[in-house]
Amino acid sequence: MQIYKVGGAVRDRLLGKPVTDIDWVVVGATAEEMLAKGFRPVGSDFPVFLHPKSGEEYALARTERKSGRGYGGFTFHASPEVTLEEDLIRRDLTINAMAEDDQGVLTDPYHGQQDLENRLLRHVSPAFTEDPLRVLRVARFAARYAGLGFRVAPDTLELMRQLSESGELEALTPERSWKEISRALMEDHPQVFIQVLRDCGALKVLMPEVEALFGVPQPAAHHPEIDSGVHTLSVLEQAALHKQPLSVRWACLLHDLGKGLTPQSEWPQHIAHEHKGLKLIKQVNERFKVPRDCQELALLVGQYHTHGHRALELKPSTLAELLQSFDVYRRPQRFEEFIAACEMDARGRLGLEERAYPQADYLRGAATATRTVAVQPLLEQGFKGPELGEALKRERLKALKAYKEQYSQ
Repeated sequence: MQIYKVGGAVRDRLLGKPVTDIDWVVVGATAEEMLAKGFRPVGSDFPVFLHPKSGEEYALARTERKSGRGYGGFTFHASPEVTLEEDLIRRDLTINAMAEDDQGVLTDPYHGQQDLENRLLRHVSPAFTEDPLRVLRVARFAARYAGLGFRVAPDTLELMRQLSESGELEALTPERSWKEISRALMEDHPQVFIQVLRDCGALKVLMPEVEALFGVPQPAAHHPEIDSGVHTLSVLEQAALHKQPLSVRWACLLHDLGKGLTPQSEWPQHIAHEHKGLKLIKQVNERFKVPRDCQELALLVGQYHTHGHRALELKPSTLAELLQSFDVYRRPQRFEEFIAACEMDARGRLGLEERAYPQADYLRGAATATRTVAVQPLLEQGFKGPELGEALKRERLKALKAYKEQYSQ
């Protein structure tokens, strides 16, 4: 029995990056031998065991064969005869197909170390095309390591293009797709993830609503970058630079989908794109079974982001409706995330990345002004039921009028 550290732990150590999760491969052992040493089995698809003390995963060396469509369409064979090289060749990228023994001796049969030095994301073997999830994984790695200068090797991008055209991407489950998408959006350069998907033809399959934004012009006065798709990538880039949470990044990706529906005869204007985009945002949310908090924020940002930009011009009554739409009295954090998404949208424009966004503090101040309206005095005046609700609205509107007047002075 020989045990090797494999995959990301080896890759990140060689890159000088912190190693968090460690995966292990066991060569020359049977499941019975693992159980005898106290390892606990997990999963039913192939033999993976948890270490009795550390809880880390140890997998028996295995080979795999394509047996159906999609990510799960494989049969696995694990036995003591399977070599380390046979196990490594089934992996996606050469930089993930290296192993280390307990002495730190590197096994690198597919030249992963050289690709690390050359900053290349390259497939290990032609079997790459058997797993459609690898399109998303490679795009995610491109987003993770873009800051180090990594790029997808041209021959690997071609295989990704073949996968995108094969119909295999449609076989991915919403859960698997969302897991990769959400992880990619939280990388340092999530815009690279979207760009790589576009480069290999996967974006038009997975998110045609986002693909449709590219080539659609916007007024140069507000959008010096002009192209709606380029703007979306820039907004996503700003969200990452400002360390925004997943919900904000997802909203940033989808906020302008309505512009993809504007007839060419109306370009570069996009009248009512906020409202038109809502059905598209719902489509994408449903396609990937997106978590509710991300769904809700994306819809709200899509509908109201231009309100955010015009916050200082809004009438108190419109401002009151906006605050009510976000339920700022019970869910203040969601309104904070809306403000963040609006600011990322404002900054995601060529040459305007550093401009001030006074709307943010103004909106926060408005929310604070309405929260200071106390319910108790209204109860003491005898208001109750629906009448109490109406009285509360009136008092909050008064507070917003006073806030706006004070702000204008």
